[in-house]
Amino acid sequence: MSPIALAFVALIPILTVGLLLVILRWPARRAMPLAYLLVALLAFSVWNIEFSQIADASLKGLVIASTLLYIIFGAILLLETLRSSGALDSIRNGFNNISADRRVQVIVVAWLFGSFIEGSAGFGTPAAVAVPLLIGLGFPPLAAVMAGMIIQSTPVSFGALGTPILVGVATGLGADPAVLTDAQSAGFAISDGALPEGYLAMIGARVAILHAVIGTLIPLILVSMLTRFFGTNRSFYEGLRIWKFALFSAVSMTIPYTLVAIFLGPEFPSLFGGLTGLALVIWAAKKKFLIPAERPWDFPKRENWRVDWFSDADRISLENPAASAGQKNSEAGKPVVDTHPPGILMAWLPYLLVALFLVVTRVPEFQLKPLLLTIGRLQYEFPSSGIKIDVKPLYLPGTLFLLVSLLTWRLHRIPFGSYRLAWTRSAKTTLSASVALIFTVPLVQVFLNSSNGLAGYPEMPIALAEGLSSLTGKAWPIFSPIVGGLGAFVAGSNTVSNMMFSLFQFNIGLQTGFDPAWIVALQAVGGAAGNTICIHNVVAASAVAGIYGKEGSIIRLTLPVFFYYALGAGVIGFVVVCLAPG
Repeated sequence: MSPIALAFVALIPILTVGLLLVILRWPARRAMPLAYLLVALLAFSVWNIEFSQIADASLKGLVIASTLLYIIFGAILLLETLRSSGALDSIRNGFNNISADRRVQVIVVAWLFGSFIEGSAGFGTPAAVAVPLLIGLGFPPLAAVMAGMIIQSTPVSFGALGTPILVGVATGLGADPAVLTDAQSAGFAISDGALPEGYLAMIGARVAILHAVIGTLIPLILVSMLTRFFGTNRSFYEGLRIWKFALFSAVSMTIPYTLVAIFLGPEFPSLFGGLTGLALVIWAAKKKFLIPAERPWDFPKRENWRVDWFSDADRISLENPAASAGQKNSEAGKPVVDTHPPGILMAWLPYLLVALFLVVTRVPEFQLKPLLLTIGRLQYEFPSSGIKIDVKPLYLPGTLFLLVSLLTWRLHRIPFGSYRLAWTRSAKTTLSASVALIFTVPLVQVFLNSSNGLAGYPEMPIALAEGLSSLTGKAWPIFSPIVGGLGAFVAGSNTVSNMMFSLFQFNIGLQTGFDPAWIVALQAVGGAAGNTICIHNVVAASAVAGIYGKEGSIIRLTLPVFFYYALGAGVIGFVVVCLAPG
């Protein structure tokens, strides 16, 4: 089969998901089982993969799905715990003291606090933290999920202390002789045949520069989409009205982010960029710096919200308030006792603890990371396929969410009945997300582990990329980020996308005569952009918000953002590599 024909066959599962979710608007719990069966059939019949390998990949997917559900449960439980204590009311009032303008709030919480959380934890954690916080502030759940997905772009390449670069790109490039030769020609010494850290840092700096240019408009796009799709007047203009503040908020994050990437390396750009931006933007918001002198923008009154903006629980409550209230009290076992809302510092303490624990457990200097990676670690390699399962339960963000929830229960003095109700609600919400995830993640794993078949074809993602490269030729830099984005769309991870495609992208750079390090940087940027449309991130964020069956609606909202980001980076990259050919 020709590379182009094989690429089209590999594209069929992705097209099917797009058709079912985005065009036909099927809920993920219906679309993903069908898509899973399709990719398994293609792996078996076209790639001639052994049934045992498909089963092994599917089992690995189920294990990964269970870890995602664990994170989702922890995030929802923390939100419900804060709701039970009245802390969310205090946080909402605190934000009103900073600014009652929802455009400002979404920039602070999603763009800046989300970037900080991405820098410390990564792997979808910003949505698990920022989305519930936005909902607690009074955002429609659908709007909160949209915001949580859009900001998973600029900070993602340096998420989890630079994992997409330090692990994804480093593993993808490995110690390939052509890569080592390029590193040596760039002035980096080769020791023991290993990829020099300085070469990775150089790629990371290029990634940051590309992100800084493209990402500068993300806060403005975010607020404009908020006012267009969730405002009374349905107007982009109301978002554009705050363009000065949005651009100030962007550069408050991207300038320190870029400087850190250039001078310190890939570990801390998103973390320090988000933290610096938070300090500057909160000060500016309090001073009303660059904010138009007009009535603060807000959503329509709650009774005027569209039905699909609400969470499933809210819709049930709206349709039958009496039954909903009775059900909640019966779940608690006794009437919920009202508690006195904590002060603003005590209300924020749980989120501060989450941020603190994430940093302490991720930064190597604190020496907790090796311990958490080891204790309770579950590892297994399937003998027939070589597929590996590796679960580190204490290192998962879900464990931190549970710990902080328990501490909050005691610190906020929440009655046991109310806290038990928080657990019940969280379990029910998580269970509703399980059907979609237990098919989505196995689909991904079969897609990724489709090599070594009797047909001799490369795994589906590589087949797809090779077909696209054969069509684009010298225009490849424009499309390079698209490939990275497709990898993240399917795999749900910038790190995994970089692992799959970095060496492929490097070799395409050599073949086309462009600087291969710049092509790899474009891959990393595209992989980050792909997180805005990643299927299981959308499912997970929707679950945290308590909305189901709207995954296609969310992807329709974020898809233009992905194309802006990936194609914008591609065009800039094309200009750069043409001016400085390899």
